[in-house]
Amino acid sequence: MADETTGLRGAAVTAGAAAESDEFTSDTIELERMPAHGPWFIEIGSPSRVASARLEAGRSIVLGSGRRADLRVADAAVSACHCKLSATANGVEVVDLSSKNGVFVGGARVERATLGAQQNGFAIGCTGVVVRTESAADREQEVAPLPGLVGGSSSMRRVARAVQRHARLRAPVLLLGESGTGKDVVARALHLLSRRSGPYVPLNVGAIPETLADAELFGHQRGAFTGAVAARAGAFEQAHRGTLFLDEIAELTPAMQVRLLRVVEDGAVRPVGGAQTIAVDARIVSATWAPLLERVASGRFRADLYHRLSYVVIELPPLRERRSDIPALARALLERHRDEVGSKFLSSAALAQLLAHDWPGNVRELGSVLYRAAVAAEGEEIGPGHVQLAMPATAIGRGAPLSPARAAELLRQFRGNASAAARAARVPRSTFRSWLDKA
Repeated sequence: MADETTGLRGAAVTAGAAAESDEFTSDTIELERMPAHGPWFIEIGSPSRVASARLEAGRSIVLGSGRRADLRVADAAVSACHCKLSATANGVEVVDLSSKNGVFVGGARVERATLGAQQNGFAIGCTGVVVRTESAADREQEVAPLPGLVGGSSSMRRVARAVQRHARLRAPVLLLGESGTGKDVVARALHLLSRRSGPYVPLNVGAIPETLADAELFGHQRGAFTGAVAARAGAFEQAHRGTLFLDEIAELTPAMQVRLLRVVEDGAVRPVGGAQTIAVDARIVSATWAPLLERVASGRFRADLYHRLSYVVIELPPLRERRSDIPALARALLERHRDEVGSKFLSSAALAQLLAHDWPGNVRELGSVLYRAAVAAEGEEIGPGHVQLAMPATAIGRGAPLSPARAAELLRQFRGNASAAARAARVPRSTFRSWLDKA
């Protein structure tokens, strides 16, 4: 018997999913085929956990909630023997075994589908199933979850191992990942597991005007400049014996890079208007969406500062590479707005839509999509008609520069919301605004 998964609100899904799916939209779906080799790795994500199984080439397994299933899924909306996965010469084929609530691929109920590289997920009940070729990371052992971080996919287990391995060290950590992947959550987890006695101090350095950067980072004395009516500790001093999280580190100006390097090397700051330096002991965790090594090569980011900040590098996976975490993320995000929109849950068809999307804005985009869907749904169930995805998966590049005209078009798509448009473009809001200013 293989791993079990645990479902949430599965019984509530049964009637609704069956009612909206009396007719199949297609008997067979042919998708872009996976490479004809194995073994394949299967991740089964419920709202409460992720389980996994290995599918050898030429073999089959049955998913279901009953004892006869090869891989049991503890979801009340899943039939005893719900569907069969087979590793064929053309990829992985999923076949519905006359289940009550069906198999959903991309929002459509199907009897049979051949899964491919672009569409490798489907939904049964409240559970999402993702199929892909196996990697070395998939064979690693389980790891304790990180505080505040949702997801048990193999990609997030890799992140959890790295965080737990380095949390108690003093070495600076550099977090790399697309916008919306949760770099701030990982930074906070590093601090919580570090057992440092000082506070956690987050600072988005990309949003600080250069004229105020010195005062924000290093503090100032009374009367140091107009408006400095009292002395104020900077971020480094505030984070003494704790953790200083510097977000969007790639946006620092060359002058600020020089001053930051000096503080990192000396462990001391001089407040603006001050005559004496102050020793500080702050563990630095920095983050960026940008390809920092490319900026070093082009001279836009100092190589010496990069080496000082990147003793430990942790890369965060985009949501499209951890789709099995979507059911758990959806539950957590919907619960966050429960007091405002009420108790909500996803139908199988709606979950399948989420599994099929490319998520250019990652978890942040998922949160906004779910919020809109929860508001649109009059009852507790969120159906496929309530899910409004912002744009096709390939509509924009991942962090690539946009022309002023394309940036303006993207802004119109988001009804003038620059923050949402910047997230979709996977760049900071300040960068997106600079593209618009060139128009």
